[in-house]
Amino acid sequence: IKRLALPVAASDRTQSMWNLWLGSWIAVLVIFLLVFGLIVYASVRYRRRSDDEVPSQVRYNLPIEALYTIAPVIIVAVFFFHTVTAQNDMLKDVKNPDHTIEVVGSKWQWAFNYLDEKATDGTDVFDVGTPQQPAELWLPVNESVRFDLLSPDVIHSFWVPEFYFKMDVVPGRAKHFDLTPTREGVFTGRCAELCGLYHSRMIFKVHVVSRAEYDAHLQELKASGEVGAPKGAAVAREIAGLQQEGQQD
Repeated sequence: IKRLALPVAASDRTQSMWNLWLGSWIAVLVIFLLVFGLIVYASVRYRRRSDDEVPSQVRYNLPIEALYTIAPVIIVAVFFFHTVTAQNDMLKDVKNPDHTIEVVGSKWQWAFNYLDEKATDGTDVFDVGTPQQPAELWLPVNESVRFDLLSPDVIHSFWVPEFYFKMDVVPGRAKHFDLTPTREGVFTGRCAELCGLYHSRMIFKVHVVSRAEYDAHLQELKASGEVGAPKGAAVAREIAGLQQEGQQD
C-alpha cells in the first residue's frame, strides 16, 4: 500500500519512476474527486421535483465545450513533460561503468555475457538458459552495470520489476542502459513483449550479491567451460532470415 503496488526498489534509478508513479496517482485522484463531486452535485441540485417545469433546452454550450477540450490537453501535456523528465533521468549514462553485461534475448531464452571481467582475467563468460531451465543473471551490489541489449530474431523486452524499468530488445539495433543495483536479493526478470509461443516461459533469475560472490560465480562459469559467447549471442547482430552479403545458401 505504501508503494502503491510497486515492488521494493532495488536500483539507483527508481526514484524518478516513483515520483512519476506517485504524481500520476495524485492527479488521477484529484480528477476523480472533481468529476464524481460534480456528478453528485448535479444529481442533487438539479433533481426533478413535482412542481418543476422542463428547463429550456440548448444545443451547445461553447465555454463548457472549450473547457472539455482544453483541460484534457493540459493534463496530457503535464503527464508528457514529467514522463520525459523521468525517462531522461533513468537513461543517463554512467561515464565509466564498473561492469558491462551483454543481454541477448532470443526465442525463447536469455543469455548474459559478462565482458572483460577482472575475476576471469579478461575472459568473457556467460550464463544461458532455456524455457525449461531459465537463465540466471548475477550482479554485484552497489556497483554500476551497463547492459547492452541484442536480439537475433524478434522484439523482446528486458524487465526486472524491482528496477522499475524495462527496455525493448530490438533485432538489428544495439541498445543499452546503465544502473547500479542497491539491494541484495533474488528477483525474477521476464520478457515484457509478446514474442511468440513460449513467451510466458521467457523468465530469468537476478541474483544481486556481494562482489566476492559475484567474482566467485564468474570463476565457476570459467571453470565449467562457459567461455566466450553462447550461440544466441554469436548471431545477435544479424537479423534472422536475412542473408549476409556474399553468403551462399
